[in-house]
Amino acid sequence: MRGTGKEKAGGQSFLWGALVLTAGMAVVKVIGALFKVPLQRIVGEYGMGLFNVAYNFYGPIFSLATAGFPVAVSRLVSESASLGRWKDVGEIKKAAMPLFLGAGAAGTIAITLCAPFYCRYAVGSPQALLPMLALAPAVLFACGGAVYRGYFAGLGDMAPTAVSEVAEAAIKLALGLWCAGALARAGGQELAQYGTVFGILPESRDAGVFLVLAFGAAGAILGVTAGSLGSLLYLWARYGLRGRVDPRIAKDAPPAAGRREIRRRLLKITLPVAAGSVAMNAGGLIDATFLQNRLQDIMAIDPEGLLGAYGGMIPSVYRDNPGSVPTFLYGCYTMALTLYLLVPAITQAFGVSALPAVTQAWTERARTGQKALEARMASVLRLTGLFCFPAGLGLTALSAPIVEVLYGGGPSAPVVAGVLRVLGPASLLTALSTPLASMLQAVGRADLPVKALAGAMGLKIAINWVLCGVPEINLMGAGVGTLLSYLFLVGLEIAMLQKAAGVRLRVKALLGPAFGSALLCAGGAWAGYTALARALPGREVLCLGAAVALGAVLYLWGALQLGAVTAKDIRMVPGGQKIAKTLEKWGGI
Repeated sequence: MRGTGKEKAGGQSFLWGALVLTAGMAVVKVIGALFKVPLQRIVGEYGMGLFNVAYNFYGPIFSLATAGFPVAVSRLVSESASLGRWKDVGEIKKAAMPLFLGAGAAGTIAITLCAPFYCRYAVGSPQALLPMLALAPAVLFACGGAVYRGYFAGLGDMAPTAVSEVAEAAIKLALGLWCAGALARAGGQELAQYGTVFGILPESRDAGVFLVLAFGAAGAILGVTAGSLGSLLYLWARYGLRGRVDPRIAKDAPPAAGRREIRRRLLKITLPVAAGSVAMNAGGLIDATFLQNRLQDIMAIDPEGLLGAYGGMIPSVYRDNPGSVPTFLYGCYTMALTLYLLVPAITQAFGVSALPAVTQAWTERARTGQKALEARMASVLRLTGLFCFPAGLGLTALSAPIVEVLYGGGPSAPVVAGVLRVLGPASLLTALSTPLASMLQAVGRADLPVKALAGAMGLKIAINWVLCGVPEINLMGAGVGTLLSYLFLVGLEIAMLQKAAGVRLRVKALLGPAFGSALLCAGGAWAGYTALARALPGREVLCLGAAVALGAVLYLWGALQLGAVTAKDIRMVPGGQKIAKTLEKWGGI
């Protein structure tokens, strides 16, 4: 990049990049909560179900842009930079752009053409068509942005990716909520006055209400599409201003490879990585498809069994229209899923940052030795657990108050909280799988995550099909399927990584201290909330905030006592030298 040489190597650059992305992701998730919580109150559980049917169908295709394509560009750029082939760096970006824009256009067309059939026949929810069509152009914009994100990440600069994600989320929040509210309000007024919704005459009054919610969900999706466009425009401007490699650095570099050769190398990495990215996001598509289908089967065979399992938790408008119950329950499930996905979102940053760091260690292993590669991988795995374990177990321990504070204490709150209790532990495993897949890609085995994911998703389909069809289990079956499939996936990925890279990762020693500290954190937070809620009834927000703070203090204390955090870790963050000295003086580390 202009004015810079080769980026810092080693654990410090990995951790700093991960912290930058994590900070950006934290902002994105706060904005996401500000988006989805009021959105649920605008469009209800039914509208959230439609929103997520669209989003989960779009997810595997979108993941090619947000995960698959940037990985390919990042790995090639990082490898070229490590070898001093600076002229190749610029050529990689130029070769990737038309390739990935073409893939984005194909994805947009695929969603547009397949959406009507998927909505009507796969999930039995024709109302989801409006949100799906509103989302289709986002794939094209995201594929363009993927090239820039991979380029910057490969050079070790994570700030543009973090800023672009925040900008995307902010646009989604502002425009999405405005469009959702405006369309829902206008549609509701027209229905009340004329009995139509934007000129469409529904079959009944209740059908009109559902159509209004569908338009509201489509309005929210327009914000997502606009956010993807805004992110692309920012990255384009950032590259033009300060993104190109300094000509003085590239002057003495070897000649660049030809475009055809670069495209061949990109495709060689992209195809298996893209397949892995699709499989990683296929879990949501599996839930969207099989869960609703199995719920529809129960409603056809034993509706009283399903409705009886929820008592008074399902509002009368849905009980009076049995065909809407699966979408309502799926909407409840996706509300829990939104919180569950917060944890793997944190470690997505570790995966993005780990890829160039481990690629560099793998490329230079002949000079630095196998131990350096093993140490880098161990650092990625240990730091991932350190960040994600307290969050995942905390979701389980505080599931009920979290749902009540964020979504309100409506009749569906116990349904959402029950699912979240199962998804909390599953989030730990999902979070670990992303950096493990990135490290396999970094050592040149991008095919292995695909194979592991294929097995895991097959297991999830089987579990979902069996358990979700049992009236007493229904939604919980999808949570159990997620938990067991990712347990299988993480175990398999660790075994594959050790064999492919020739390293030995002591998983118990690396993850045990963080897990023990997280158990202390979750137990303390649960006990603290229970005691405070009894002492201060009606003050749920205050009690939850105090419980989270207590859990954080207990986690930090436990992490220091059990050795989950070391002086070396602290020194790798800005200002960490002084913090480490202070803690050493106090005997904390």
